[in-house]
Amino acid sequence: MLSVLQGVAEFLPISSSGHLVILQHIFEVPENLRMRLEVFLHAGTMVSIFVFYAKRIFMLLGGIFAFGSGEETVQRRREAWLYAGRLFVSTLPAIAIYFTFKDQIESLTANARMVGALLMFTGAVLIGTRFLPRGSRQVGWMRAFIMGVGQAIALLPGVSRSGMTLASARGGRVDPDAAAEFSFLMSAPLICGGVLLELVKGEVSAEGMSWGVLLWGSALAAVIGYFSLALLVKALKGRWFWLFGPYCIIAGLCTLIFCR
Repeated sequence: MLSVLQGVAEFLPISSSGHLVILQHIFEVPENLRMRLEVFLHAGTMVSIFVFYAKRIFMLLGGIFAFGSGEETVQRRREAWLYAGRLFVSTLPAIAIYFTFKDQIESLTANARMVGALLMFTGAVLIGTRFLPRGSRQVGWMRAFIMGVGQAIALLPGVSRSGMTLASARGGRVDPDAAAEFSFLMSAPLICGGVLLELVKGEVSAEGMSWGVLLWGSALAAVIGYFSLALLVKALKGRWFWLFGPYCIIAGLCTLIFCR
């Protein structure tokens, strides 16, 4: 159930971290297993990003490492490096916030009612996007940084990363396809970094849970995450992205009422 939830909620703007906290609270998952589970589940959805955007990633890498002095090659290399630079800029706010307020952020995972309140905040932001005009711009340097600030706010469990970054893009009248692509590619370095950080800390041993279960959960999250990502991209092209907002408000309200 946690794998299914991660696969669905990682990309839909309903906060996977918030839902995992709530469900683990309901199931009374031991504290020593929670971080281990989250690392493996996030690794699974990271794979779905790489698969879904594989063509774009290979194009970027091909441009970055393109050799030659022809005009077309130089232009391709320049565009790839500029895009990679904007991705790098977008990760800086989250890195700064995480290492500055790491303990405070992690302490919130034990407070299901706070997560419920933050889910309601996410819902309000999503509903607000209904009144923002659609656009056709690409992600520039300033918009990349603003989307990065949205990603940093989403370190709080209950605040949706995709919701904050895509709402930021909508506010800048960014093209929906360009917004979705940039939003999920900018998350990949942070997810990779988080997984590596926990590996270095030794938090992902299989103690208390078999490696088979962990890997199965990761694979299931990857498969479901792929289809969730496809659904969200379709939602952005349509007019119903904001409809995830009422769900977040209802889920948050129920959490406030029923979780102690």
